[in-house]
Amino acid sequence: MEWLFEPFEVSFVQRALWGGVLVSLICAPVGTWVVLRGTAFLGDAMAHGMLPGVALASLLGGSLVLGAAASAATMALGVAALTRFPRLSGDTSIGLLFVGMLSAGVIIVSHSESFAVDLTAFLFGDVLAVRPQDLRNLALALAVVVAVSALGHRAFTALAFDPRKAGTLGLRPGAAHATLLGLMTLAIVASFHVVGTLLVLGLLIAPPAAAALWAGRIPLVMLGAAAVGTVSTVLGLVISWHAGTAAGATIAAVAVTAFFLAAGAAALRDLRRGPTAAAHETTMEREVEHAS
Repeated sequence: MEWLFEPFEVSFVQRALWGGVLVSLICAPVGTWVVLRGTAFLGDAMAHGMLPGVALASLLGGSLVLGAAASAATMALGVAALTRFPRLSGDTSIGLLFVGMLSAGVIIVSHSESFAVDLTAFLFGDVLAVRPQDLRNLALALAVVVAVSALGHRAFTALAFDPRKAGTLGLRPGAAHATLLGLMTLAIVASFHVVGTLLVLGLLIAPPAAAALWAGRIPLVMLGAAAVGTVSTVLGLVISWHAGTAAGATIAAVAVTAFFLAAGAAALRDLRRGPTAAAHETTMEREVEHAS
């Protein structure tokens, strides 16, 4: 078992481990709502839509985090504005803004002599370069995500399964939707500078999707997502250390692989159960009734 613990004897790998675990814990509750509401494309668009703000901040010597937050907020407001047009679907609005923001970011970054390096850092980050200050920022973001998720659980649950019922229950679905967009923005902005957009998206979508195939209640999906994300971080760092691969990309690849393994196992389970295979989905949807 020495091969398993050998990488974590180095201090920067230890910080990478804690950084990956914190990102996993941040993404678990946020990603659960993303998966249950089917807004993974929005998460992808917001993550890559941060490029203009990051690029502009880099060229002007400003804060990359503030630049990313400004771009993500612009993306969210743009989606909200375009979805007001009845002839435009949500996916159309997101797709247009996604391409527009990403194109603007590439144009801005192309004026920099370090174009390739900057874009690579944006996409893949450098989890092995996590600093103590980064860990403190991630811990603060985790505290906010946990607090808001706990306070808004009833509204988020009703919104995920039945937005109309959320309105009749007085749970203000519009405010709940805006809050979830804020949580998604916080998770992406807080994590991308440390691990890049690739790893953020991998941990935001893959672990909750894997857990949702097996867990029957939303809190269990969140716990399962946190566990899958944490294990993916550990295995990804170990594989990266011994195979000499990029750490962030390896962690994301392990998380996606875990989803496919969970999906394959769930398919076999459903074949054996037959008509009762969807029982956990019914149990999860019953949580809407508790929102009242």
